[in-house]
Parts: sequence; C-alpha cells; structure tokens
Amino acid sequence: MIPLVDLKIQYEHHKDELRKAIENVLSSSSFILGKQVSTFEKNFAEFIGSVYAVGVASGTDAIHLALRATGISPGDEVITAVNTFFATSAAIELAGGRPVFVDCDPKTYLIDVNTIKKAITSKTKAIIPVHLYGQVAPMDTINAIAEKHNLIVIEDACQAHGAQYKNRRAGSWGKAAAFSFYPGKNLGAFGDGGGVTTADETVYQNLLGLRNYGSTKKYYHPTFGMNSRLDEIQAAILNVKLRFLEEWNKARIRAAERYRRNLESNPSITLPAKADHSTHVYHLFVIQVPGSRDLIIEKMAEKGIYCGIHYPIPLHLQKAYAYLEYKEGDFPHAESLTKKIISLPLFPEITDDQIDSVCEILTRLCTEGSE
Repeated sequence: MIPLVDLKIQYEHHKDELRKAIENVLSSSSFILGKQVSTFEKNFAEFIGSVYAVGVASGTDAIHLALRATGISPGDEVITAVNTFFATSAAIELAGGRPVFVDCDPKTYLIDVNTIKKAITSKTKAIIPVHLYGQVAPMDTINAIAEKHNLIVIEDACQAHGAQYKNRRAGSWGKAAAFSFYPGKNLGAFGDGGGVTTADETVYQNLLGLRNYGSTKKYYHPTFGMNSRLDEIQAAILNVKLRFLEEWNKARIRAAERYRRNLESNPSITLPAKADHSTHVYHLFVIQVPGSRDLIIEKMAEKGIYCGIHYPIPLHLQKAYAYLEYKEGDFPHAESLTKKIISLPLFPEITDDQIDSVCEILTRLCTEGSE
C-alpha cells in the first residue's frame, strides 16, 4: 500500500525526540503561550527571513487574523485565486471581507497576475496570492500591482514552507503571510496549528492581541479578538520538526524529480510546470491525466496506491458562494484543471521503489485510457 501522505513513518523516525519534547511540556505544566511558543515564533521568523512570527490555532485563523491585523474591514473586497482550498476564502469572510476570485495560470496553477488587474475596483483592499502546491506566486509583480493601487498583500503560504522566490522565502514578501501547520503540510504539527509572519511592528502587535481575546495584558481588552493560540505542545513538536524541514524539502524535490524522469516520456500526462524564479518544495505533486480522472484514481486505489484531488471544485462553483453570482465559464483555466488533476503520493520518506510502482501503474492506466 502506498498512501498519499505517510505521517506514521516520519513519526517513527523521530519519535524519541518528539516524545521528549511533549514530555517536557507536560512536566512544565505550561500549556498556553509558554516558552515553546515563543521559541518557535523566534525560530520560524528567522527561518522565513521575517522580523516577527505569531503562532495561532490554524492556517485559516492565520489568514483571518492577518487580514484583520492589516486593517481589512467589513465590506472590503479581497482578491484571491479561485483554485485554492476553501479556507482561503472562508478566512476573508471571517474578517468581514468579500472574496473576489480570479483565474489561475494553466501551466503553473498559480494566480494569474494579469487577471488581478482586471478584478480591482474602488472597494478592493487586499490581494491574497496563494503559493499553491509548494511554489511561490510572482510576488514582485503582485507587489507592484498592489503598490500602484494602494492595496495590502497577504501571502497564503500554507503550502510553501521553505519555498523561495528570487532567493527570498515565501512569507517574507507581503505585509503579512499565513502558514498552516496542519499535519500533512511540509512542516506539520500533531493537530491544527498556524502562524503569521510580518515585518511590520504594528501588524505584529495587532496579531498578539487578536489571537488572545484582544488582549496583550491579562484582563485588559482594548479591542475585540478571539481565542486562537498555538498550543504549547504543538509548538514543541514544531520546534523539533523545523530543524528537519530543509532536509525533508530536499527529499520531496528528489522524489518529484524521479516522478518527472519516469513520466516525462508519456505524452498523455502533463507534469507540473516550474514557475519562473521560484523553487518548488512539492507540498503536492499534481499532474494532469487524460480520460476519466476519477476512474484512474479508483483503479489506482484498487492496486493499493492512494492519490488525491486538490481541488475538485473551484471556489466560485461551491454552493456557499452562490451569493457572489459567479457562473460556470467565468474561470475557464481553473474549471478545466479541476477535471484533470491528480495529486500523486509524495512525502519525504517515499522510496524510489514506491515512486516507480506508482509510475508503472499510472502509465498503464493513462495509456489504456487514451487509446
């Protein structure tokens, strides 16, 4: 059996160190906003190349609170990619904003910068580029658009821990950036967790209050906030895992390159394009296949190989967004891709034999499907 993601094997490799980190928290009896959280915030900010990092309860909260901390108000329009996970747009609504969707680049799957310009109105306040699947959106171009129109840029870096664009890491380009530490991410906790990076002192101070009921001093609440604190145990786990992140990213890249070598001669399979000036840390290895994508996934599963779809329905066609009055055909690239994409098994510990098995069966199925 080859899973889409194997979290157990990573735990087995590092369980002694991870158990010790958890035990230290239990022994300290400091469970909320203690030493482990502050240490992780410092370590993660240094890793990203940002001045500050603030630990929060999830990646969704990271986007939500980043928007509020940078001044998004009810009714403000926020532009983002239509082919991302629902959490990106949900966070906009949680902050009181109105999502405005734009299409993706059909080759890289990243936000199409040309469509951003067309979506700007007098109500637009921010842009959330999504660093989808593990590579970074063209941030210099996006920042130039934002500067011209006086817009805030919040990076959704939830899938791009360690990726770089023009030698700067994802999370160091916007007014703020959101990260998820969901277990399956390149840097994952043992439950939900998230973080926001920023170089702006005011945004940082706002975040400290917003994650803790609006309070930076106990029992004093100058503003409204929420309970969104990164747990001390999760921070301890992340402090251990952060030391291995670059090694794991390199392993992902090696695995992805083996996939490429095995599949590049098959004209029926479209491999993921590499974005200009960006590294790719392969949170996901997403290909396009011919014929019935769902049937291919079903037959792969019958052989013990488990694939995924990220994501099967573009956001504008989700029932929750019927009120926005988008329609089928509004975002043709995203709509076309959702019918063809498959995420292949990929995790740092995947073996060459596992990759070869995936490719052998996938190639046979795709060849049969195209005949």
